[in-house]
Amino acid sequence: QVQLVESGGGLVQPGGSLRLSCAASGRFFSINSMGWYRQAPGKERELVAVIRAGINTDYADSVKGRFTISRDNAKNTVYLQMNSLKPEDTAVYYCNGRFIFETRPSLDAWGQGTLVTVSS
Repeated sequence: QVQLVESGGGLVQPGGSLRLSCAASGRFFSINSMGWYRQAPGKERELVAVIRAGINTDYADSVKGRFTISRDNAKNTVYLQMNSLKPEDTAVYYCNGRFIFETRPSLDAWGQGTLVTVSS
């Protein structure tokens, strides 16, 4: 059993900043990639940013230069620093992790989501 728990969402004014955190727990060998996705009302879930086992990162074009993903492997935690927030960034943000096990296939797990609202 593995679990991802997000925190850090909330209401922020346009141009403001928020930092999301996602902590993984449970029994696993390692975590390959960790990422953030978001889903706005009436839209499909989309990738925001991902960071792989090393330092390779990818970002959605819409957040490049504004968002930064990072991870602390010792704490099994991934962060998303969001700056210069825009109303269109309003969404539920979900954490994702690809867990690696020694004796079973890898598993993609999701957090419960945290709401980010950008509004004046």
